Amino acid sequence: MRAAAVSLLLVLTGANLLQAQTPYPQCSAFAGQPAQDINLCNAAVDGARVFHPVAGLLVSGGNPVLGSVGTLGGFGHFAATLRVNAAQLKTPDLAYDGTGTVVAQGDKIFAPAPLVEAAVGVLPGFGPMGMFAVDLLGSAQLLPTTQIKGLTVDKNARRIGSIALGLGYGARVGIIKGRAIIPSVSVSAMRRDIPRITFGDVTGGNDQYSFSTNLKATNLRLVAGYHLTLFPVGAGLGWDKYTGSVDAQFSSSTLGVQSAQTIKLDNTRTLAFLTGGLDLPIIKIGAELGYQLGKGQNLKTSFAGNDPADNRLFVGGGIRINF
Repeated sequence: MRAAAVSLLLVLTGANLLQAQTPYPQCSAFAGQPAQDINLCNAAVDGARVFHPVAGLLVSGGNPVLGSVGTLGGFGHFAATLRVNAAQLKTPDLAYDGTGTVVAQGDKIFAPAPLVEAAVGVLPGFGPMGMFAVDLLGSAQLLPTTQIKGLTVDKNARRIGSIALGLGYGARVGIIKGRAIIPSVSVSAMRRDIPRITFGDVTGGNDQYSFSTNLKATNLRLVAGYHLTLFPVGAGLGWDKYTGSVDAQFSSSTLGVQSAQTIKLDNTRTLAFLTGGLDLPIIKIGAELGYQLGKGQNLKTSFAGNDPADNRLFVGGGIRINF
């Protein structure tokens, strides 16, 4: 009887352990804890890994000067843009308790990301084709977080009133200026960052896990297009690199609130987009539509509706004033 009881206990214990994935190195300290603790720690880390390239897309968008297919024309030319990038966002369920390795979907929203952008002409370019014209670029990412339940911004982040700010800077170089059937072609590079954002609250709320991450984005863009009277139209390709760090927490059934070791994130994504606009005498209206190409991340957790390997549709729209 005793041998049978021991065997049954070993079988049950083994079944319980099989419910947990192998922990990430950052979660290895909890390897001797119940399976639910390991799963929760893994989910907190994976949640940040899934969210990071989405945040990078919302911050970066496609065309760095919305609705524009050529450089400004040198010193004395200036453009200011108010734009909104948006993409569908499916948040994970923060009530996930570590049972199994599939996290249900929380909210499904079309997440907006407002920005204020500026471009200043520096060089008009050389020769009749305006080769190697240069514009300097800047951006300010506005971070109101009331649209997404459970999302908060670092209280020490730079702010204007209640709005937290991310900043960006870079340059655009005109390779050639369009003429007749020859399109305008430009390349640009931007460096952007946003302060630390936290999703979930295990210390003051009822959530079972949370993660926080900051973001630094490097954006490279190639845009080609034509200016057809009042209608600039074009297409672009992009490559992005997103880096940052993650702090993950979860509520252990036996130990209370626990923290995983801080981890580094380093993602790259490619994207393609169409850009266009309407050039009125004073105000220019711009829009874009594109896809960020997905990439698998070998997650230990599955999030309903969120597969990093899926392509992600994004849109952008706004108004620009040229001086």
